Amino acid sequence: MKIQVAIDLLTTQDALELAAKVAPYVDIIELGTPLIKAEGLSAIAAIKSAHPDKIVFADMKTMDAGELEADIAFAAGADLVSVLGSADDSTVAGAVKAAKERNKGIVVDLIGIPDKAKRAKEVIALGAQFVEFHAGLDEQAQPGYDLNGLLNAGIVAEVPFSVAGGVSIKTIGDVQKAGAQVAVAGGAIYSAADPAFAARELREALVQAG
Repeated sequence: MKIQVAIDLLTTQDALELAAKVAPYVDIIELGTPLIKAEGLSAIAAIKSAHPDKIVFADMKTMDAGELEADIAFAAGADLVSVLGSADDSTVAGAVKAAKERNKGIVVDLIGIPDKAKRAKEVIALGAQFVEFHAGLDEQAQPGYDLNGLLNAGIVAEVPFSVAGGVSIKTIGDVQKAGAQVAVAGGAIYSAADPAFAARELREALVQAG
């Protein structure tokens, strides 16, 4: 299973500094939607230039113009681009078309989708590389939230998937057991006093769980 760091910072410089600290321990570097909105596509290019050996994920959360938005992100250096699961099938298909032309990948983010397992199967059939079972920061802040809903959806869907929404050293073993291809850690890394140490702990916890 791969580890993906979600960088939800607001400047390219801060993103570069964080990426440099955690790169030895992660496989995928995700540029969060707030970062891309704040800094534009140049942030993607900067991260890919600094870390050409890493998979760079542009969390565009595309809802329309799938082919166009995916293509401009791929041209900037992204290896993976996200499209929202609530987007029309034609939007997903357009993004997949752009990905195939550049030998890249589309990840469909299922944030806000009630029946995640059902939609997961549909978008994989449309050509998505994998789906992301995702609970956003606002959802995670609600009383009673836990990761099990996402893990159960992944198990039921039986498609390639990642999990984002509360991944930590305490839960990464459960994410692996559920069959995820990717564990996405955001705040557990970038909010830590020592992000490099936090990322290394996640990697070690994953090895121990395996």
